[in-house]
Amino acid sequence: MTTQTMTRRHPLFMPVIFLGGLIFGFGLGLSRMVRPEVVLDFLQLDDLGLLFVMGGAAVVSGVAFFWASYRGGRAPLTQTSYQRRLMPFDRDVVVGGAIFGVGWGLSGICPGAAYASLGVGNYPILLAIGGMFLGAFLFGYLRSRAETTPGGGSPQAQSAMARQ
Repeated sequence: MTTQTMTRRHPLFMPVIFLGGLIFGFGLGLSRMVRPEVVLDFLQLDDLGLLFVMGGAAVVSGVAFFWASYRGGRAPLTQTSYQRRLMPFDRDVVVGGAIFGVGWGLSGICPGAAYASLGVGNYPILLAIGGMFLGAFLFGYLRSRAETTPGGGSPQAQSAMARQ
């Protein structure tokens, strides 16, 4: 298979992604998870409705991925194979999770719901979205800077450099 064939996507790829985003956003709006006060009530253990929304999503996703792997292990539109990727539980995971949790607690909303929240008129959430973009930019900047300095970078980058 050539690289040109691999990068070509099925004509329905983008419409399916768009439809999935619409369904996701509608579900978040229907479950009221686009309202920061609902999320903050969950984080304070006053309203556990978000737990059921996330649990339901985890069950549906788990069944879908199990079925996809069972039926042949290929994505329906791209025909790429599903592969299990084991990632290390390291310092980056802990720090990233802590930053995500602090941002979630401060803004009262997670990234996916933040975009859906714009659809219901929650325009002050643009500050949180701006913070997400700033954080992603800073991470990319610091990561690229660490990888270009001698001895810098992640353990994976260091081991790749050692093999060369």
